[in-house]
Amino acid sequence: MATCNRAHFIVETLNSIQAQTYSHWECLIIDDGCVDNTIDVIEPILKEDNRFKYYKRPPSYKKGLPGSRNYGIDLAKGDYIIFFDDDDIVHPQNLELCTKELARSNMFFCRYIRAVFSGKFDYKFDYSKSYDSFSINKNDLLEILKNDLPLNSCAVMWKRECFVDHRFVEYLMYAEEWELYSRIISSGYQGISINKTLFFGRKHANSNTGEFWKGDKVRVKSKKEAIKLVVKNLYEKKLLTPSLFKYLMNYAISFRDYKLVKNILNITNPEWKLKLFYKLKYVLFPSWVFYKKKTKYYH
Repeated sequence: MATCNRAHFIVETLNSIQAQTYSHWECLIIDDGCVDNTIDVIEPILKEDNRFKYYKRPPSYKKGLPGSRNYGIDLAKGDYIIFFDDDDIVHPQNLELCTKELARSNMFFCRYIRAVFSGKFDYKFDYSKSYDSFSINKNDLLEILKNDLPLNSCAVMWKRECFVDHRFVEYLMYAEEWELYSRIISSGYQGISINKTLFFGRKHANSNTGEFWKGDKVRVKSKKEAIKLVVKNLYEKKLLTPSLFKYLMNYAISFRDYKLVKNILNITNPEWKLKLFYKLKYVLFPSWVFYKKKTKYYH
């Protein structure tokens, strides 16, 4: 758990971890430069329960979620890893159900449902153990990248071997898990998705996602860089299908950044007709958006 100035939320999150029905765990709290009273509010928990460990991110890891999580990976002793946030609530059965799924299958990760809440959390959990499931592999990359099959950072338990050759890109300040998780799955790691809500994300304007949708320059720049990295990875692995290329190119065009579009075309080097098509689409994109809005209005 990376944390930075969330003293007003983190204790409730740690309490929800402490309430897990599966008890054999460690929680590594990585301080990413807190200047509030985080250490003061969590100190009673650290003294009471030695499963919680507190570390300050060293300078050898970049400031931010990716660097803090990479440091946590290097410290972790367990067979399974989840990246929890410092302001959310974990379902009491989270670890129990995920470890059970991974222990009895040849899958490398267990995805589950993430719900969102704002304000005071309602602690009325569903404790049923009956749910549907399906497998996830590299054939699902388009759905994953489009977030039709979201892999939120806190909504996946991974086997630690997934991170032997794959780590977060530390200069990314947004979409770092979007890039990493697609890279892991594109490398052949298969997983299972269970239809059970096991995590509850707190919705507030100061989250990374909230800042991205408000147009924060750092978050937007990071997303554009993540798109380039995803394209490069899929292209090198010969997994950049026409559908994936179309989606990622259209996504790049939507940022109205010709340098980004040109970089992707340079990475993939498509035939000249396709290259010309996307260059024209970039130029005509505002007109296309206007047309789509008008037709949607009239329909």
